[in-house]
Amino acid sequence: MLAHPKVSVIMDRAIAGGQEVAGRAGVAGPAGRDAPAGAGALAAVSGAVAGSPAVRLRLDLAYDGAAFHGWARQPGLRTVQQTVQDALGRALALPAAPELTVAGRTDAGVHARGQVAHLDVSAGCWARAADTAARRLARLLPADVRVHAIGSVPTDFDARFSALWRRYTYRVCDDPASADPLRRHDTLWHPRLLDVGRMNEAAAACQGEHDFAAFCRPRVGASTVRELIQLTWARPAPGVAVATVVADAFCHNMVRALTGALLAVGDGSRPAGWLAGVLAAGIRDPAVRVVPPHGLCLEEVRYPPAGELAARANATRRVRPGPGSS
Repeated sequence: MLAHPKVSVIMDRAIAGGQEVAGRAGVAGPAGRDAPAGAGALAAVSGAVAGSPAVRLRLDLAYDGAAFHGWARQPGLRTVQQTVQDALGRALALPAAPELTVAGRTDAGVHARGQVAHLDVSAGCWARAADTAARRLARLLPADVRVHAIGSVPTDFDARFSALWRRYTYRVCDDPASADPLRRHDTLWHPRLLDVGRMNEAAAACQGEHDFAAFCRPRVGASTVRELIQLTWARPAPGVAVATVVADAFCHNMVRALTGALLAVGDGSRPAGWLAGVLAAGIRDPAVRVVPPHGLCLEEVRYPPAGELAARANATRRVRPGPGSS
């Protein structure tokens, strides 16, 4: 259970609304930067032209990112998007691989346990494939990616824009001499002991809505304002420190840059107040290290009840100026 009260309230509302996707062995299961917002509309038009109304499908999937060049399709490279789209095309007997809209476009080497995507197909296609789609995908997909659930959702569900928040974790071992070699692909080995209390003290300054330009790779025309709901560190086992990071959305490299800055605080390289100063400056600081991707995992994406999906998507699409802007 997430510690932050705002997260708990949102979770309670989502669960109470029953907006959960069916498809995991017939049982309801739990609930960036991605495809153009019009991709779903184009797919819906294609379904209508084919003589059948469109159905929107939600996929819940997980993957080991070590051997992928990130989520987004890239010519000549192995990506999660291309791998899943190709498998869907075969599993659903589509004339071409479908386009997927995803909750969060993870970078190369980043893992996911709770990724969410959506696509549109014709109602006739889904009627023919619904009973066998999950089993066929299990056979078609490689071992490092699994679709845990696939099922129909309201047409105003949008994997990217309807999301209330995304939850990531970053796993660090600060006792490399006793590190578990079987977890070297999802754990950063840090050479110095970390003071989790100091890290949480520093992290508190970043919670709330801020301009995170100091911790993001900027993109032309894109806002770097985000609402950081939770940023906390804990020790689930001796020698292991895990960050939990929850926000409405993340800009590029944001989690990995925040983690790098907090590691510098935790091992004594920087004072606890340094992070707040970097955030306030609003420019990239060369002293902030962007940590490697393999310790990062997308754990969960949460959505509102069915009746609030469209409103949430509209709110997410709004352009957010920086704090204090007119």
